[in-house]
Amino acid sequence: MYLIKDNVFSLITGRTITQGISMESEGKFSKEYFKAVALIEMNPTDVSKLGIRDRAKVIGECGEVVLPVKASNDVPPGVVFIPMGPWANFILSSITDGTGMPTVKAVRVAIEATNEEVTSLIDILKAVRAKSLERIPQERPIKTGEKKVFEDVPCPFCGDLCDYLRIELDGERVVRNIGGCAISTAKFLNYHKDRVLKPFIRSGGRLVEVSLNEALEVASEIIAKAKYPLLYGWSNTCNEAIELGVELAEVTRGVIDNTSTICHGPTILGAQEVGSVRSTFGTIIQLADLVIFWGSNPAHAHANHYARLVMSEGKYVKGRKERKVVVIDVRRTPIASMADLFIRIEPGRDYELITALRMAIKDLEIEAKEIAGVSKEKVLELAEMVKTANYGIAFIGVGLTMTGAKHRNLQELIKLVQELNEWTKFAIIPMRGHYNVSGANNVDLWLTGYPYAVDFSRGFPKMIPGVTTAVDLLSNSEVDAALVVASDPVAHLPRRAVEHLSEIPVVVIDAKWSLTTTVADVIIPTGLVGIECEGTAYRMDDIPLRMKKLVDPPQGVLCDTEILSILLDKVKAKRGVV
Repeated sequence: MYLIKDNVFSLITGRTITQGISMESEGKFSKEYFKAVALIEMNPTDVSKLGIRDRAKVIGECGEVVLPVKASNDVPPGVVFIPMGPWANFILSSITDGTGMPTVKAVRVAIEATNEEVTSLIDILKAVRAKSLERIPQERPIKTGEKKVFEDVPCPFCGDLCDYLRIELDGERVVRNIGGCAISTAKFLNYHKDRVLKPFIRSGGRLVEVSLNEALEVASEIIAKAKYPLLYGWSNTCNEAIELGVELAEVTRGVIDNTSTICHGPTILGAQEVGSVRSTFGTIIQLADLVIFWGSNPAHAHANHYARLVMSEGKYVKGRKERKVVVIDVRRTPIASMADLFIRIEPGRDYELITALRMAIKDLEIEAKEIAGVSKEKVLELAEMVKTANYGIAFIGVGLTMTGAKHRNLQELIKLVQELNEWTKFAIIPMRGHYNVSGANNVDLWLTGYPYAVDFSRGFPKMIPGVTTAVDLLSNSEVDAALVVASDPVAHLPRRAVEHLSEIPVVVIDAKWSLTTTVADVIIPTGLVGIECEGTAYRMDDIPLRMKKLVDPPQGVLCDTEILSILLDKVKAKRGVV
């Protein structure tokens, strides 16, 4: 445990567009990813006050990292920003306060000027005791030839699931992505890079290439022998694969959890308490004349979102000129520059502002001159905007779910939206990150009655946030094996959780090399859903879409559904399940 010293700042983490592009084009071991993620943004005043030249040491509860410093006036004094990834997560606590969601925004950190070397990815992987740093990336062989064009292709990157892409191919090579954002383009044009093309098992501390059947045999042995396995990920694959994952969790009496546990899990908990008022993209385009982005930055995380839903002309609202846009955030993000009203809120104090808005729309007296760093006049101005809108939509981001109040923020905001429907029409949509995290929640819900963190240890499903959630299970050393499907927990979970992953047998099923492969005992390659494999996925507004297959998977590589089906049969046989 590191003690927070002087020079205390409030740390904010989040996605950036350069992070997404580098991750999809070159992979997380690349120099491009390092440059995009291993940095800290600070206000120039703070940089000068601390005497920082080009690097700073960031000290959190669980560790410290040295990062290059980027001065930015978009970050207010006293606040710092680090892109989401292993450098930020390395210093964060895994305590979830009974919610399953660790606090990764509005976190107290100490910052010092330093001349020490920048913390490398290798430094972090060694510190979390990765089993080895070995990786064997390959480029998928691509044959050129027949020119093909696929229309209305859904994009398998973010929760917007943009389903209007035009993908042009020269044989198996993607040559153009028309309609996709920069990250989407990077994903399609580089789908063949940094691939896992052969199965591997770890033997004698080294990765050894084996046949698919051998890898599945070892994987099934690990999972079948486990007393309490964790089946984690699922947000970057199709619903059909997730169904098999739920059955596998039931057979092994383990836990199946998806990435919403560290994303919009608190949103789901809030909705479970008080309900929700939802909408679809189509309704928003046709009717919404007020759009609020609260704690989200779609310009970086969902790059087509603004153009698609704010700029588009609907039947009753003629595009941007007839829409008002409000952004509420702790720093001036690119989307804030496009807003009619930007409200800068103090980190971790969203609950207070939401409560004040509820008071204002009910004409209750607000005595304080300032709420959460926002003037009373601004609160009243926003209250008037939401009351007088014909149709309003609040797009909520993880800026609300990852701070101290977590699901209580969402309960309060949902109540505000419900009360606004006494005046007008208003709805709320979570800005979902992975392209099928909504599908992961929905499939779990159909089959078990719970949306994530579903535990089968008693032979029936149950969900206990803070107990059966992935971060808690790993941090408390509860699980004795893990199956990771289409996810990278080593890159995105807090340090203590990653350390336990490195101590237990891990099976990874993925199309590309990830940081989690450094702790894997079995690595099984798979095809990319939405490019090489078909399947169903849910958009962030809970509309199901069919993902298209553009090319065949590499020779000898199966899709997730095929791999999981074989694995399930092998585990059933080993556990004597009919």
